[in-house]
Amino acid sequence: MHPEASPVEGGLSKAVSVFVELRPRLFGIAYRVLGSAVEAEDVVQEVWLRWQRTDRDVVVSPVAFLSSTTTRLAINVAQSARVRRETYIGPWLPEPVDTSNDPEVGAERAEALELALLLVLERLPPTERAAYVLREAFDYSYPEIAQILRLSPVNVRKIVSRARKHLTDDQRDSVDAVEHRILLDAFVAAARQGDVASLEALLTQDAVSLSDGNGIRGAARVPVLGRSRVANLSTANRRFWPTVEVEWAEANGRSGVILRRDGRPATFMTVAATHRGIHQVMWVFNPSKIAAFFDSRSRCAAVGAV
Repeated sequence: MHPEASPVEGGLSKAVSVFVELRPRLFGIAYRVLGSAVEAEDVVQEVWLRWQRTDRDVVVSPVAFLSSTTTRLAINVAQSARVRRETYIGPWLPEPVDTSNDPEVGAERAEALELALLLVLERLPPTERAAYVLREAFDYSYPEIAQILRLSPVNVRKIVSRARKHLTDDQRDSVDAVEHRILLDAFVAAARQGDVASLEALLTQDAVSLSDGNGIRGAARVPVLGRSRVANLSTANRRFWPTVEVEWAEANGRSGVILRRDGRPATFMTVAATHRGIHQVMWVFNPSKIAAFFDSRSRCAAVGAV
């Protein structure tokens, strides 16, 4: 016979079980607030350490405690990250995450997840961002968010409303996943063929191309604006496309492509689009962010296996 577990061991086992069940949600909150899978994982790890040290007998709601701790830690990290990103070389884009097994990344709805929308949220103060994420993606009530952020429900309503107003029509009217895949497929095909005219037909007049490389060679250090310039940039280096292999991936609830050179992932690319066409082309060259995507794929597979 196995000896019965001690009360301490039994309590820790329950703590582990609760945390494992809620972990996807905690990661989802932190990732949306931070736009970084690596930073979100660090936050979740710190939450786990605090959960172990907490007197859990006095915790009325583990969900509320863990959600609050995650949100507050993520806000703190976001405030320091804003300072660090001021020294980033060129455009900064969120780290893409694999969503093939967890389409909502732990949320009630797959809101505040697309890369283009995360980029918009990045411009908001961290508290405003967190309030929007908790409401729109995780369906927390205004009183619950108020308790997490230590604000009044009236203030929270105003904050969420203000955050919504920051979203442009392009974010509100984003095409669905099927149409997005069709547009991205057409864009990649035209770019590989050097077909500038077809690319221009896919792009909106005010299209922008953003290259995240943090100074890496070959990544544009300023946004490229306008249909013609974006189309020409996407086909300018005729030697680029023949040297890469295109691998389709699902990232942030939308299709993306991994461009491999000599078998190694070199670039991640995706687009944002409405029914007017593609209005944003996003290129991630930063090796650490590409590595983070593959790390998130491993995390995602583990979640799907639970």
